[in-house]
Amino acid sequence: MIESIAVVGSGYMGGGIAQVLALAGLRVSLADVSPEVAAAGRERIIAEAADHAARGLFPPDARDRIAEGVTAAASIEDAVAEAKFVEEAVPEVPEIKSGTLARIDAACPVDAIIGSNTSTISIGVLAEALERPDRFLGVHFSNPATFVPGVEVIAHAGTADGVVERVVELLAEAGKVGVPIKDVTGFALNRLQYALFSEAARLVEEGVATAEAVDLITRTTFGFRLPFFGPFAIADIAGLDVYEFCYRSLSETYPERFAEPEVLAAHVERGELGLKTGRGFLATSPETAPEVARYRDDAYAALSRLLADLPAPPIRY
Repeated sequence: MIESIAVVGSGYMGGGIAQVLALAGLRVSLADVSPEVAAAGRERIIAEAADHAARGLFPPDARDRIAEGVTAAASIEDAVAEAKFVEEAVPEVPEIKSGTLARIDAACPVDAIIGSNTSTISIGVLAEALERPDRFLGVHFSNPATFVPGVEVIAHAGTADGVVERVVELLAEAGKVGVPIKDVTGFALNRLQYALFSEAARLVEEGVATAEAVDLITRTTFGFRLPFFGPFAIADIAGLDVYEFCYRSLSETYPERFAEPEVLAAHVERGELGLKTGRGFLATSPETAPEVARYRDDAYAALSRLLADLPAPPIRY
């Protein structure tokens, strides 16, 4: 069992990761470019924990738990000396990350797992900085790490068997959902996120809608569904034949941007149309359609009540 953790990088992301792990009862050593920066980072996350607790976002004793569980190290080498898992969260600059990872690799125990919080840099490329790349992988938290549950877990070609599983288990202990992803440019999260942003930007460029209108229609339609159903579940519920028809319509005007995905066409050709046939991208039986509908209605109504209780976001257009 992994109990001793080091987080290298005490900024917003590294500090949030340290909070998450300390609240799970793990010992966390926090390091940065100097002892003073690490100490300041520790004090910041302790104060932040107190504020979160006062607002009901963290447990009432969160400040004390983080103060007890997180220590500021004198150096990277001191922080990782006894760690069983090290998370690198330094700036997204390849040279900085590679240099930091080399120091971690040289100083931590031979059986320690090393993760990088990179959001864009190839894990295979970063692995070249390590003498023991078999214990290295990407462990990509989202901002803010304290509250977003999903974490991409990215093995490179040389990651040893069992490393991904151990990290997923560690994340589960901390209340996070580790999702194994292959090492490709952008991984999964950012390919999805930037695909959406690209089309949103084009709508504004073309004068179809304002930025405010795009944000509003996204939040109040398909974005409203996403906390409960991912894109494949939504497609299966709607019907893959419906999706194919929409792709054909869109591709007439935007052939390069909206060509029908081959995997969608293959499902439709086999008659696998989603929930109504019991097989699509998922395998939900048609007999469960009423149950799916009840869950959907309950979930959407609950989210509507939550949004009604919250003030409007302090965003100005």
